[in-house]
Amino acid sequence: MSVQKTGDWAVARRILRAGPIRFKAAVGTALRQEAQLLRTEIVQGITKQAPGGEALAPPSPLTLAARELKGRGGTKALLVKGDLRNSVTAIVKGDEAFIGVPRKTRAQGGKTLVDVAQVQEYGKGPIIVPMTPAMRRFLFALLRKAGEEPKGGSGKGVVIINVPARPFLRPAFKKFSQGSQARFLARVAALSGLGGR
Repeated sequence: MSVQKTGDWAVARRILRAGPIRFKAAVGTALRQEAQLLRTEIVQGITKQAPGGEALAPPSPLTLAARELKGRGGTKALLVKGDLRNSVTAIVKGDEAFIGVPRKTRAQGGKTLVDVAQVQEYGKGPIIVPMTPAMRRFLFALLRKAGEEPKGGSGKGVVIINVPARPFLRPAFKKFSQGSQARFLARVAALSGLGGR
């Protein structure tokens, strides 16, 4: 049986010789820095509409019309008020880090943002909603605003909603993971005072 070493063992050896207290502090600081760096990657990805370099699908004409009718502007996906983007958090406890939308985070209206994040990340549908007369009027107003001509009906029916996936976490995680081991080791080495080779 043969063993093959991979990675920068010389730097790893120097880090381990730095002393357990200094090493533990360096690892904790490096972990917090990496967590904040990943959070920044996600937030900037939403702002630039390309998390991890993968472009987000733009909102549909109906979505844009609904925003306008509700008095909200903007043409970017996932950015109506910024609640979702602003809820992305980095939490470090011990030797573990959580980067994402915490379960208890709520929007201004009280809606849990983790559910919104999940729907946006993976998509959802078909959702079948029985249509009321008020909904029909609103839908027809949306269609007209979006430049489509509404087609009449019997006044009964349903609306079928499909929310397309707009992943904003997975592409950022994927991009961030490239070179993460070497980057983390270099951070720990620098923080331990062993940055040079």
